[in-house]
Amino acid sequence: MNHPSLSALAFAVLLGISGVASAELVDRGGGLIYDTVLNITWLQDANYAQTSGYDTDGRMTWDEAMAWADQLVYGGYDDWRLPTALNRDHTGPCSGYNCTDSEMGYMFYKNLGATAGNLISKGTHTANLALFTHIQDDAYWLGTRYEPIALFAWYFLASSGYQYLDRRVYKSYAWAVRSGDITAASSAR
Repeated sequence: MNHPSLSALAFAVLLGISGVASAELVDRGGGLIYDTVLNITWLQDANYAQTSGYDTDGRMTWDEAMAWADQLVYGGYDDWRLPTALNRDHTGPCSGYNCTDSEMGYMFYKNLGATAGNLISKGTHTANLALFTHIQDDAYWLGTRYEPIALFAWYFLASSGYQYLDRRVYKSYAWAVRSGDITAASSAR
């Protein structure tokens, strides 16, 4: 029996399992981070509304945050938005802890390795955490309005991994994303 081939087979199986289980973030340069699983590009700066000078502290009402993302031009792209609260299969939104299938939930739990009840900045995937700047351990607006009651919209609490509703007039942070990979989009232009 040839043990090296058995080892190679075991190694290949392990690689396959780990590749399915882990999310991959790719630094595309210029302040853009691509999520290969969700097929979205995040701004590297999680409080760009403040650091760009758009808002003094980066906290905005939901309507202000939606307008900021909609008007944002960054890296040559003008199709920025807030992350959705919907699940990847377009169901939901999920409410409470462990909503791992929304875009922010996926970032919190899968990409950054944070756990329910703990700060996003204390996630266990330190290499992924290091890709981002100005992450706030506070509430971030999601780009999903609560349809039954127009006064509410979804938010994600990065201080604990909690996704729920809040009044749109309250102030929270905004972290912009855009659909797709900027590398693929760049070559198509």
